Amino acid sequence: MSITPFQALACPLDGQPLHRSGSAWRCASGHSFDIASQGYAHLLPVQHKRSREPGDSKEMVAARRRFLAAGFYRPLAAAVSRAALADLPAGLASSCLDAGCGEGYYLRELAAAVPDEQLLALLGLDISKWAVLAAAKQDRRPTWVVGTNARLPVLPGTLDRVLCLFGFPVYAEFARVLKPGGRLLQLDAGPGHLRELREIIYPSLKPERPVDPSTPAGFIRRPSEALRFPIELTSTEQIADLLAMTPHLFRASAEGRAAAAALATLSLSVDVRLTCFERDLG
Repeated sequence: MSITPFQALACPLDGQPLHRSGSAWRCASGHSFDIASQGYAHLLPVQHKRSREPGDSKEMVAARRRFLAAGFYRPLAAAVSRAALADLPAGLASSCLDAGCGEGYYLRELAAAVPDEQLLALLGLDISKWAVLAAAKQDRRPTWVVGTNARLPVLPGTLDRVLCLFGFPVYAEFARVLKPGGRLLQLDAGPGHLRELREIIYPSLKPERPVDPSTPAGFIRRPSEALRFPIELTSTEQIADLLAMTPHLFRASAEGRAAAAALATLSLSVDVRLTCFERDLG
């Protein structure tokens, strides 16, 4: 594999290029952002925060790490990696951002899939400092930063790929940082995703929303892919981790959470849509 340093960071205060100098990222205006000993940088200014500790909590990150490490979503990671690497030129440096990277699972799987003849720079960004800390501890090859999709600390027109996996897409920002012809890969839950769990924790299920997102301004839709497969959870710990890593933990009633906690096994359906948008050439 050929993972190269990410060189397209922008200062979150004035948008100028950031250059690494020792254990910090600095811009020409003199703004400096320390690189923690674990290998990540904090590029989320306090004025861009909506809470003291935005994003996933330390406990949610730990639950997600355990669940993903067990391999339940490996087919999703493999599909994302195939789509991200498709049509990238051999021998030329390309760059990819995981916008909402969590604890880094999908970016680590992508790094492992990069063939020797390709050069790929990886940036993982999440608004949760706990997620980025966990990601940086597990793999030093990507660049990891705390930041927000609403104001990506990335130079305009520099990325070949953007991943938004079960995340919060900000299409205007994605369009700004992608090169013309660059691709956005978006992973969204389909109508049957984890339905068996939802039937347990909710009194009734809401009407399903459309699976495919509409084509955002500045993009052209490319073919999408439906990913459906069963998984089997075989312990109360696995069920608790899955619930803890999803928004359902906060949406479910106390009775629903108790019903899930009483289960020792659970058969589930994974139903996900991988959508690809290409940045138009205009």
